[in-house]
Amino acid sequence: MKQKITKVHPKDNVMVALTDLQAGESVTYQGNSYTPIEFIPAKHKFAINAIPTGAEVIMYGVLVGKAQSDIPVGGLLTTGNIKHAASGFHEGTDHTNWDKPDIDKWKSATFNGFHRDNGEVGTANYWLVVPMVFCENRNIEVLQEALVKPLGYGRKKTYEVKAQQLIEMVKSGGGLNEVLYTEIDKDSQSSAQNKLFPNVDGIKFLSHTGGCGGTRQDSTTLCGLLAGYITHPNVAGATVLSLGCQNAEVKTLQEEISKRSPNFNKPLYILDQQKIGLETDLMELAIRQTLAGLIQANQNTRKPAPLSKLTIGLECGGSDGFSGISANPAIGYTSDMLVALGGSVILAEFPELCGVEQNLIDRCVDKSKADRFSSLVKTYSERAEEAGSGFYMNPSPGNIKDGLITDAIKSAGAAKKGGTSPVTDVLDYPEKVTKPGLNLLCTPGNDVESTTAEVASGANIVLFTTGLGTPTGNPITPVVKIATNTTLYNRMKDIIDINTGTIVEGDETIEQAGERILDYVVKVASGEIEVSAVRHGQNDFIPWKRGVSL
Repeated sequence: MKQKITKVHPKDNVMVALTDLQAGESVTYQGNSYTPIEFIPAKHKFAINAIPTGAEVIMYGVLVGKAQSDIPVGGLLTTGNIKHAASGFHEGTDHTNWDKPDIDKWKSATFNGFHRDNGEVGTANYWLVVPMVFCENRNIEVLQEALVKPLGYGRKKTYEVKAQQLIEMVKSGGGLNEVLYTEIDKDSQSSAQNKLFPNVDGIKFLSHTGGCGGTRQDSTTLCGLLAGYITHPNVAGATVLSLGCQNAEVKTLQEEISKRSPNFNKPLYILDQQKIGLETDLMELAIRQTLAGLIQANQNTRKPAPLSKLTIGLECGGSDGFSGISANPAIGYTSDMLVALGGSVILAEFPELCGVEQNLIDRCVDKSKADRFSSLVKTYSERAEEAGSGFYMNPSPGNIKDGLITDAIKSAGAAKKGGTSPVTDVLDYPEKVTKPGLNLLCTPGNDVESTTAEVASGANIVLFTTGLGTPTGNPITPVVKIATNTTLYNRMKDIIDINTGTIVEGDETIEQAGERILDYVVKVASGEIEVSAVRHGQNDFIPWKRGVSL
């Protein structure tokens, strides 16, 4: 550890502890000495000036809270002595002049992807099986059981083999102690079979609890979300199961597909159970048509494409006090590089942009974008408050324990994922990205709901930062998991792909880490690296019902 503390922005009146600090321990930063008066856990903050009751707490150069009691110099910031506070926002000022990063190394770089007829390029090639309504979820499960293993897409069965070893132990008379403590083969696993369709990465089965019984708005929105997946460049085609009488009508799905892809020509098979009749007939037809679609999907192969064909979703979950100073600004730099190369990026999770709205408004390329962002944020916030909640309630117990003690602190760090480039478009859930550059997408802060939405909007790679560790993945888009600290990376490296704790330790700059991440993205997009979420079959998919979700 080359530095024990850091100050994120020159205007800040707090320091961040990069390691545990003892009471009375003298530490230096840029030639100045500081002495905490109490124990400061790593990732937490202490006051560098006396902060009287009611005074502002500044971090990342913005208001992140107000003191509820006097905080002495060197005192620890806690939920007991500060409360959430954030600056308001107003009509924007043109701040769209942008210093682009150096991209000479990547100007002619390509990735090997799956080219679609509409000009989009996928980083994977999946067949999708989708229910229009929750009534079809069991049929989806039956199809999954019938197709995945016979087609050679079964994942490695490490835990099934481990369980079988323990079951055999019980059968042979093993007791409680043997089952709990006898060592078993840690490396036991059964490999997946050879794929029948080598150019198809997999067949993915979505399930959900929507499509009927809720509001018509939710059903229409669900159709838009499903259309985003069906038209996604990572998807070769789809089999859709409809009961027939649900709110989420097939015609609405078709309309939403046409909105996103007017000349849609992928194989699409829609089966109506009430029209077909017998379940056996439905399932046989679904299997036949799915296999026919897979034959077509297998004809596509990877070919070179410019990096401008990448659309990266920016996500965080299980955040900690290092998120905003290591992993988030690192992928923010990656984001800036991709934008400079003509690609697209998506910054979502509107409850986690609380207090930095003005910066994003000022970065919008025109007034209409700024006005739409302002309107979406205000409406979302008002609905949360009407339900007895609010953006200030976003931080989880894990966030707070690891230093994110107000939503404004969490938000100021989370916004770093979006880099510094101009905001070229503002989208409401689940609209599709149509413009290169930085796109703002209205979603909850919930990791899986937001990741699900970013992919529906067109993300063909997701960069997901975490300080506490989370296994989140997606059915059709690789989710690259990035640790904010080395301790996490070493403890959970089976579900983490990249470590940016090197920034905290002083071994790498934000820019160097951002460049390293872009190199990794190119390999993932080309199918050269299988990320942990794909390897584990982590197929998280949760549609957002437009009630309050933070």
